[in-house]
Amino acid sequence: MTPFEFDAAVALDQTDSGWSATVPDGWDINGNANGGYVLALGANAMRAASGRAHPLTITAHYLAPVTAGPVSFDTQVVKQGKRFATMTGSIRRDGRELIRLLGAFGDLDPDMEQTFINGAPPDLPPLDQCIRRTPVGGTALVGLADRLNMWLHPDDASALEDEPSGSGLSRGWFEFRDGRPMDTLALLLAADAFPPAVFNIPNLIRGWVPTVEFTVHVRGVPSPGPLQCRFETRFLSGGVLHEDGELWDSAGRLVAISRQYGLLARS
Repeated sequence: MTPFEFDAAVALDQTDSGWSATVPDGWDINGNANGGYVLALGANAMRAASGRAHPLTITAHYLAPVTAGPVSFDTQVVKQGKRFATMTGSIRRDGRELIRLLGAFGDLDPDMEQTFINGAPPDLPPLDQCIRRTPVGGTALVGLADRLNMWLHPDDASALEDEPSGSGLSRGWFEFRDGRPMDTLALLLAADAFPPAVFNIPNLIRGWVPTVEFTVHVRGVPSPGPLQCRFETRFLSGGVLHEDGELWDSAGRLVAISRQYGLLARS
């Protein structure tokens, strides 16, 4: 059976010293692997080393871009507790550290009820009333978008045509194009797959938004079906942005929250 594309992209090889992998082409933004994909790749190695099923909270510091090719992982169990294992990890190439990671891994009950939620899924139109993410300006949207289905809220999609709404929002539906079910590892990718919310803030230079630090808290195992996602940038200062994200499953349950510290494009 042919594996789903995402599973093949985060597949690990066990070595005498730990784990290794090959970053494939096609999960990138103009040659640099997407930060959410890189986070999922590192988390997969860390959860394998921890012996626990799910990333519960994970933070990555991005030290250098990750491009296609071989990588290795250093993982260490800081504490193996009853409820979760605290782990550190890094992604390396040719002795150079590219990503530094810290996370907690444990088990999640897919039927766990949420006892208090002060919020709701984003108010999204049905899929057929949203704007499907397509090539912009006559140029293909690099490999990452070829593997994902994303339908953007009509009020937010104008940013892709360089017409920011002024809201600082990026909202929409998310799923894998090849039908892969959503799970907790895929949530890490989804948390960084949408167009940056900062694109909907006027009078800014458009361009690559490098991630400095990225944290995802996983709150539940997603139900089958597309995710409902909401990302917002409320604070810009000194060339730095914060983007806060919420990911809700098809049953209307909050399954992940995220925060990203990134850099604005400069002239």
